[in-house]
Amino acid sequence: MKSGNETSSADFILLGLLSQTKVHIFSLALILLAFITAVSGNVLLILLIKVDSSLHTPMYFFLSQLAFIDICETLIVVPKMAAGFQSAGNPISPVACGAQIFLSLTVGVSECLLLAVMAYDRYAAICNPLQYPILLSRKVCLGLTSGVWIAASADALILAASTMQLSYCGSREINHFFCEVPALLKLSCTDTSQYETLVFMTSVVLLLIPSSIIIASYARILATVLRMNSTKPRKALATCSSHLTVVVIYYGAGIFMYLRPTSYHSPDQDKIVSLFYTVVTPVLNPLIYSLRNKDVLGSLRKLFGKCRVFQQNL
Repeated sequence: MKSGNETSSADFILLGLLSQTKVHIFSLALILLAFITAVSGNVLLILLIKVDSSLHTPMYFFLSQLAFIDICETLIVVPKMAAGFQSAGNPISPVACGAQIFLSLTVGVSECLLLAVMAYDRYAAICNPLQYPILLSRKVCLGLTSGVWIAASADALILAASTMQLSYCGSREINHFFCEVPALLKLSCTDTSQYETLVFMTSVVLLLIPSSIIIASYARILATVLRMNSTKPRKALATCSSHLTVVVIYYGAGIFMYLRPTSYHSPDQDKIVSLFYTVVTPVLNPLIYSLRNKDVLGSLRKLFGKCRVFQQNL
């Protein structure tokens, strides 16, 4: 029977974000700070949308889904990453590794698809305001989010199962801070060319097609806004700029990671890129959508005002 500190020969070893250097404690502190900021910021955003009836619109419904995805992404990746700072080798069983691949891909693909849905929401609101209540009814919103989660789960299940069925007969050291498909492909001792083609094709479908939808939506939005003769254009562009900021960060990192051949990947570069969609984006999203959104800021002020009144009445 294994003791808690023993590692099975079948286990993978995550080498982590950094080697055991003098700066790894400082890096751990930054990662934990980012973890706390991401979780608390996104939980607060969901709470604001839930309690403020003025935020009960399709746009904020999708935003609450995005916040939930970011919480899941953080919880899936960061705790295991933080554990890697405590020792030179961070063991993870094949089952746990497969589960991490499945869960991280599910929330990652969900965010890609949801960002496209959010772009369509802005297109409908700005370009077809009279039909907006019909185009984005509650039933339609629930159907779109259900489709996002189902499609993401199906894709993640296929890729995770295919990855774990590969043969790993050499080194089991994963030069990464979590189990991710490109990092594991380098360890396989079998021909992965067909599987790499599968990953590339799914990445094209799930990255390039949604990004094309986003570009087309915002092209129509820009054309509509330029024809407006009131103060609405500035407000409309301010709302859309927050979404575009998130899109550029997330899709840029995803395309760079998954649309390059495996031979072009370097471990250090992959770790930095992965940080953007596993840690940086979950931290930035609530900040971007709150600091640049008057509705969310107003809801936040009202919530703090109620808290002050409650404290005074105690």
